[in-house]
Amino acid sequence: MATLFEWSGKTNRGAVESGEITANTKEEVLAQLRKRNIIPTIVRPKEKKPAFGGLSLGGGVDDKDIVIFTRQFATMIDAGLPLVQALEILSTQVENKTLAKTLSAIKGDVESGSTYADALKKHPKVFTDLYANMVAAGESGGILDTILNRLAAYMEKAMKLKKKVKGAMVYPIVVSSIAIICIAVIMIFVVPTFSKMFASMGGTLPAPTQLVISASNFLAGIGGLLTGLSIVGIFVGLGQVRKSEGGKTATDKILLRLPIFGILLKKVAVAKFTRTLSTLISSGVPILDGLEITAKTAGNKVIEYAVMDVRSAVSEGKTLAEPLMKSKVFPPMVTHMIAVGESTGALDTMLSKIADFYDDEVDNAVNNLTSMMEPLLMVFLGGSVGFIVVAMYLPIFKLITLIK
Repeated sequence: MATLFEWSGKTNRGAVESGEITANTKEEVLAQLRKRNIIPTIVRPKEKKPAFGGLSLGGGVDDKDIVIFTRQFATMIDAGLPLVQALEILSTQVENKTLAKTLSAIKGDVESGSTYADALKKHPKVFTDLYANMVAAGESGGILDTILNRLAAYMEKAMKLKKKVKGAMVYPIVVSSIAIICIAVIMIFVVPTFSKMFASMGGTLPAPTQLVISASNFLAGIGGLLTGLSIVGIFVGLGQVRKSEGGKTATDKILLRLPIFGILLKKVAVAKFTRTLSTLISSGVPILDGLEITAKTAGNKVIEYAVMDVRSAVSEGKTLAEPLMKSKVFPPMVTHMIAVGESTGALDTMLSKIADFYDDEVDNAVNNLTSMMEPLLMVFLGGSVGFIVVAMYLPIFKLITLIK
């Protein structure tokens, strides 16, 4: 059965070319490329676009899947199993189909003569630059099993950090959403009942009651639709803005300057930067490569640009601490500790200690944020519902007074 293959290769003059060829096997593609005097570097079946408008239906690879695979692979390598045999075993036993298919492709590349790291680099959606570069360092140093265990430990800590941040963000959003839904239900379905009753009674309504009824009429009519569309429009607009380089940079700057969340995000960025760089340096990855990978995995454009500026300064012969201090993105304590690490020749150890400290700081920040947000949200919900209830009962109290 004919398959569409995508390829990339070099011509005799050294120019890089790429394209697509339909063939029955990979060997046929290689033969066609050789006839065109092209030395192929990548030849693989073209991935089909997922159904349902590109939505992922569980076909991706989670960090947890990679961690489990890495632990098992390290154990097998440590036990003396050949690389290809270990990949063969794991490709048949992993539950994730995408990962199983990727491991089979990697095994084929390794059997064809590629190094394990080069084979990993062909699958950037599954294995990051950080992963591939650390594996390359492990292969060149003959300590692949040690590097794999270190990688798994790093990924576990990164997953834990991500979980903390998600927890801090999700809690207030969920509680606020529930509060808004409760208030909307009262305003759209409950208040109109009172409004009809008051209209039949006649007379002038108190100002709070009139305010609540006006808001209810607005939300129950075209106003509710306009409000909903406005909220959706804001989120869609932000999504479009963040797709551009300038928009992502601008929004990332705003996020870091937020009163409460900005401090938390800064601590997360410091923890991630120091942990990633420590893991790379201790694994034997050159400092310049380590800084480039760390910048790409920062997750925030402001941090990314700051780290890339630091990399440029280091490439010119400066120390790591000096440009970090000038960037004004990282706290003074971090830059001073890095300076001490550089002067004592224990930079990786010092970075690891900073990461551990900021992991605890993130824990404390998340706990403080949750403790502070909970009463504020309860006051908002209680106060809003309480005001509506009192506003609805004011005319009834007035009527009782008149009857007496």
